[in-house]
Amino acid sequence: MDPSVLRAAFACFPSGVTALAGLVHDKPAGMAVSAFAAISLEPPLLAASIQRTSTTWPTLRGAAALGVSVLAEHQGDVGRRLSERGDRFTGVDWTTSGSGAVFIRGAAARFDCTLHQEVPAGDHVIALLKVEALEFRPATRPLVFHGRGFRQLA
Repeated sequence: MDPSVLRAAFACFPSGVTALAGLVHDKPAGMAVSAFAAISLEPPLLAASIQRTSTTWPTLRGAAALGVSVLAEHQGDVGRRLSERGDRFTGVDWTTSGSGAVFIRGAAARFDCTLHQEVPAGDHVIALLKVEALEFRPATRPLVFHGRGFRQLA
């Protein structure tokens, strides 16, 4: 199957945009993740799909805690920044929890997680994350990724 055709078909499905981040050597490290899903209530698990070629994940997976921030509709610039190479946190308003999870301020929801398990999945790895703590703002609209671009809910 032609990967560009498959990618175009996948782009028909809208998804939220999350930041997956933690402290590594006392500095924030992280990435944008749009392939993200709630998996289980007991135990509380989330899943993030990460490319095997990621240069961030091998470092991030060793963090004591991982923060998942569901980006708000006004945070498209943060989503782009976290998708780039280099220092992704310059100009990004972030904070940490006591566990060392890194969160984006103003996000619609924040999940303080630990790595539960990694599952190989083709050219990706699925990181199963156990939710240790959370907070959310239901009135805050999420950022949506659709058709290879950021969108807002109408």
